[in-house]
Amino acid sequence: MTEHTIGGLARAGGVGVETIRYYQRRGLLQTPRRGGGIRHYDEQDLRRLRFIRSAQAAGFTLEQVAELLALDATEDRDRARALARERIAALDAKIAELEAARNALKRLARDCASSTGPCPIIAAFDHG
Repeated sequence: MTEHTIGGLARAGGVGVETIRYYQRRGLLQTPRRGGGIRHYDEQDLRRLRFIRSAQAAGFTLEQVAELLALDATEDRDRARALARERIAALDAKIAELEAARNALKRLARDCASSTGPCPIIAAFDHG
């Protein structure tokens, strides 16, 4: 079994040492055993860290990540699916918002190319 120091775990997980400590304070990662004054992490800790980072990349909050981790132990797939559906709905809303912003900017860029006078792009953002 491979063991990591806190620095090695941080590097392997693509985070900083303080992130590891923060996750421990939040109860997402267990405080590891110590030997010779050094914290020793194993592959299970690395898998859990990678899970946390992947779930965050999907947009889950740390509270939701903690719930997903707890659900893993209970195998409550209904709740896990519900969390995923909530996240999908939030992503769909964000995508719609970004598409609306993109379309508005496209319109402004098109208007800027074909108009005279003040630039429509600058005018659109000038609320002063």
